[in-house]
Amino acid sequence: MRTPLVAGNWKMNGSATLAEAFGHAFTEATLPEGLEVVICPPFPYLEAAQRAFDGTPLHLGAQTLNPLHSGAHTGEVSGRMLGEFGVRYALVGHSERRQLYRENDEQVFDRLLAALSVGLTPALCVGETLSERDAGHTMEVVLRQTGFVMSRLEPEQRQRIVIAYEPVWAIGTGRTATPKQAQEVMAAIREHQARHDHELASGLRLLYGGSMNADNAAELLAQPDIDGGLVGGASLKVDDFLAICQSAS
Repeated sequence: MRTPLVAGNWKMNGSATLAEAFGHAFTEATLPEGLEVVICPPFPYLEAAQRAFDGTPLHLGAQTLNPLHSGAHTGEVSGRMLGEFGVRYALVGHSERRQLYRENDEQVFDRLLAALSVGLTPALCVGETLSERDAGHTMEVVLRQTGFVMSRLEPEQRQRIVIAYEPVWAIGTGRTATPKQAQEVMAAIREHQARHDHELASGLRLLYGGSMNADNAAELLAQPDIDGGLVGGASLKVDDFLAICQSAS
């Protein structure tokens, strides 16, 4: 039985006040049994979120991390630093990191290894652009991105990975992959992994991201290979995010 997971990525948004609002709301919230809920705020709000989330079911995640543990890297944050704030998860390879900051597969892999090395759970983000989907290259792109990472890990490391499928054309656009489209890609990821390790594939948690909201979450999360969501804009609205979490039953 795979543990469902809903993660909120605030990106470069939010505030300490918003962290407090989430803490208050989730203190009394009734959530599906076994659900894990993660919030990934900007780095400056980690301490405020850590305080606000104490005593709630909310866990902390980071939006990225540097591959190194320390050094002369102005503006960067290491996994060890994140651990001091109780961070449990780290996003790696988000499409905005790949596109805006030119992170390639090798750099994504290095960040993922850094997360594993300090006990964080990496959420590997993969997904195709609109032009790649229109050209019929969705599966090629997604399986290349996942395969590049998974083929380089030890079996024990693979078991600690979460994969988030985020079609780039659906991030922040209001467009969402249909449940059928999302399920097709999720099933392909799981099937691809099963060729190498059936046990891993059956336990691998797969999240859908890309304009998931309170209205479409239940139908998306009902798909057999979708184990949760990586939520963007809706994770900045307490009521909407809570509704999404309650849909993950």
